[in-house]
Amino acid sequence: MSIFDDNLIRLREIQTLENIKDEELAVLLEPAQTNYTELDIAGHKFPAWRIVYNRALGPGKGGIRFHPEVSEDEVKSLAFWMSLKNSLANIPYGGAKGGIKFNPKEVSLEELEVISRKYIDYFYNFIGQDKDIPAPDVYTNSQVMSWMLDEFEQRAGHHEPGMITGKPVELGGLTMRADATAEGGYLLTQELAKKIINKKELKVAIQGFGNAGLVMAEKLFKAHYQVVAVSDSQGGIYQETGLDIPSLITFKAQKQSVHNWTSGEKISNAELLELDVDILVLAALENQITKDNAQQIKAPYLIELANGPIDNEADQILIANHKTIVPDILANSGGVIVSYFEWAQNRTGQILAEEYLRNLLQKKMINSWQRVYDKYSGQEAVRSLRQAAYSLAVQKILVAEKWRGKI
Repeated sequence: MSIFDDNLIRLREIQTLENIKDEELAVLLEPAQTNYTELDIAGHKFPAWRIVYNRALGPGKGGIRFHPEVSEDEVKSLAFWMSLKNSLANIPYGGAKGGIKFNPKEVSLEELEVISRKYIDYFYNFIGQDKDIPAPDVYTNSQVMSWMLDEFEQRAGHHEPGMITGKPVELGGLTMRADATAEGGYLLTQELAKKIINKKELKVAIQGFGNAGLVMAEKLFKAHYQVVAVSDSQGGIYQETGLDIPSLITFKAQKQSVHNWTSGEKISNAELLELDVDILVLAALENQITKDNAQQIKAPYLIELANGPIDNEADQILIANHKTIVPDILANSGGVIVSYFEWAQNRTGQILAEEYLRNLLQKKMINSWQRVYDKYSGQEAVRSLRQAAYSLAVQKILVAEKWRGKI
């Protein structure tokens, strides 16, 4: 089953739960716009996509990822999730996503710049601060966003600084964007610990030690959580008494895999998922927990810092096993909320203090959490936090579509 078909099953569950008519749901069954090309660079073909899933609440918004496994099914699914995430976060965006199928680890910095600019050469007519606003995602960063901004301005003129977010501060970005996804996930972990877990010493395992997972580990370590395992694409490391996260971050900065850390037990990504911990943070890629390993998951609480790390079949198994999952469209929304702050600042020219924006991020994250938790705990038919989050997000989009006369 494709990732997108998996999403449609979840969408049908919400339809049944909320008595949504077929003609109402139809506006969410297919993307609003799909653009595809093959970037021709020195004789090599790089498949590339930009997909806007829905515009009911505003222009498209979502990242661009560089990865060897990128596909149209994945990008479409990610754009769908962005539509729901932006709706749930109450920010004025639809959902979109982009990607290029290649391995950025196998090209030089110069080649990476050429590929980044070529992407904009093809898609610049379809993006803009009032059309569709890209941002960083897997294996893209502020440098890639800078090249893309520059290429866009060479094509379209120097008048849309908000056409892309996740930029460096010197080009209109925000310093807090770098840790925003992890900050949002950390805030919700704190809420989960206070309101549901009710246990003082918590053991945590984190799959994924890229930007989001690494910063999440740092924040949890500082807050005295016991981070006993982390992993990256090459494998992981486990230490029952807790890892020295600051030293591990320094080690990772030297282009090392955490799998090569000098103390602790070397484990695989699959083994990390099955550790007996209190909280499992999923900060890698999609479909890490499926029907094949869901029964082996021991952690009672899971945080989806990545997009789509648990497929629907696994979801049903975990729910039956009384696991609590903080879903991706809620848990990792800190990044897009801060992207909204950057976009708004670029458009208005109004510079706001970082302290004010951090407080606003916290307020928005906790407000979203409370709305989702209230629906989950207050409506007997809602079986999970995911169903509660999807229901709130979908219904807001459908109300907007009704006002527009689309349904």
